[in-house]
Amino acid sequence: MTHGPASAISKAGPQPAGGTTAPAGDAPAPAGATGRRALHLGAGVVLLALNLRPALVAVSPLADTIRADSGMSAAATSLLTALPLLCFGLLAPVAPRLGRRFGTERSLLGTMVLICLGTGLRLLDSVVALFAGTVVIGAGIAVANVLLPGLIKRDFPAKAGLMTGLYSMSLFGGAALAAGVTVPVRQAAGLSWQATLACWGALAVLALVAWLPQVRSRAAVTEAAARQAAHPVRGLWRSPLAWQVTAYMGLQSLSYYAAAAWLPTILKDAGMSAGDAGWMLSFSSLSGIAGSFLAPVIVGRRLRAGTLAALGAVLCAAGFAGVWAAPVGGAYLWMTLLGLGQGAAISLALLFIVQRAPDARRTAQLSSMAQCFGYVLAATGPAVLGAVHDTSGTWAVPLAVLLVLLVPQVAAGFGAARPGHVGER
Repeated sequence: MTHGPASAISKAGPQPAGGTTAPAGDAPAPAGATGRRALHLGAGVVLLALNLRPALVAVSPLADTIRADSGMSAAATSLLTALPLLCFGLLAPVAPRLGRRFGTERSLLGTMVLICLGTGLRLLDSVVALFAGTVVIGAGIAVANVLLPGLIKRDFPAKAGLMTGLYSMSLFGGAALAAGVTVPVRQAAGLSWQATLACWGALAVLALVAWLPQVRSRAAVTEAAARQAAHPVRGLWRSPLAWQVTAYMGLQSLSYYAAAAWLPTILKDAGMSAGDAGWMLSFSSLSGIAGSFLAPVIVGRRLRAGTLAALGAVLCAAGFAGVWAAPVGGAYLWMTLLGLGQGAAISLALLFIVQRAPDARRTAQLSSMAQCFGYVLAATGPAVLGAVHDTSGTWAVPLAVLLVLLVPQVAAGFGAARPGHVGER
C-alpha cells in the first residue's frame, strides 16, 4: 500500500496490454524475455500459479472430516477457510518491498518454500499446527499473488494478455483440481486428512525445482534497488484509476468467494445431494478455466475491456438468477454461466493491474493496493451472506444481494478499462 501527495493518470492515450512506458526518472523498461528463456519462464509462471489455490481449496471437501476428527466448532472451521483471504489482503503490502529487496525471482522461490513448510505443518496431529500451516501457506500465496503480475509486466510486455490468461487459467485449474480430486485421493489411498492435505505440497516442490533456474539467471539485487524498496511508489491512494482497479478486484473477489462458500449449501437446501452439490462447485471452476483464459486474450481484438467486464457480469447475473429460480433442474447451465463470468472477471482484474501501471515496479504496487483491499473485502462476503440468510430465513435475499453487487462491479470495470496509467506527476 502506498501513500503520497498526488497522482495522475498518464496522458499518453491508449496503451497496449503490456505497454512499458516508464515515467521520467525510472530506468528504461526491459524488452522482456524472448526465445527459450521466455518459454521456460512462462512454464514456471504456470507452475507457480497452479500452487496458489489447491493447498487452501483442499480444506473445503475435507471440512466435515476435520471437524469430526478434531472436535473443531463450526465457527473455527469457518475461520480456517477465511484466514487465507485475510492473509492475502493484510500481507499484500509487504510483497513489493520483498520483491525489491530480494528480487522478484528469489521472492517467488520463497513463496513456494512457505507453501511447502505450511503443508508440512499440517502433517502434525494438532489443530494449532493446522491453523499455523494455513497461515504460512496464506503468507506465501499472498506474496506470489502480488508479484506475479509485475513479473508478467516486466518479462512479457508484448504478451501480457496471453500470459495473464494462462496465469488466471492456472488459478482456476488448480482450484478445480483440488476440489475434484482431494476426497477421491484420500479414499483411494486410505490417507488421513492430515496426509491428504500435505499431498498438495508435492506440487509446490515441483514448482520450486522448476523455478530454480530463474533465480540463477538473474543478477543479484543491487544496493540501489534495495534502498529503493524503502521508498514506495507515491500517489496511488489519490488516483481515481487505481481505486477503480481496486474496486473491481474487490467486488469480483467478494462475489466469487461468497458464492463459493454458500452455493453447495443453497443447492443442498433445494434438494440436491451433498455429493452432487460439491461437484457443481467443482464444475463451475472447470467452466471458469475457459472464461479466465479467453477474456484477456480477446481484449482489444474483438471486445473492449469494459464491454467484456459487463458481459462477464451479465453471465454471473444469469447464473445467480437461475440458481434463484430453478436451482436443481438447471444446475449445470447455471454453474457454466457462473464459471464463465467469474473466470472472465478475475482475469480482467489481473489484466487491469498489468495494463494500468507503466512499469513492473508500479505494477507490483498497484497489485498490492488492489489485492490488499480486494481480499479483505472478499473475506467479509461469506459471513455477510450467511448473516443475511439467517435474518431473512431464505436464500432468495442473499442471491439478490449478489445480483445487486454486480452493478457497482460493472461500473468499476468500465472505469478500470479506461486507457491510461496510474503514476506520479
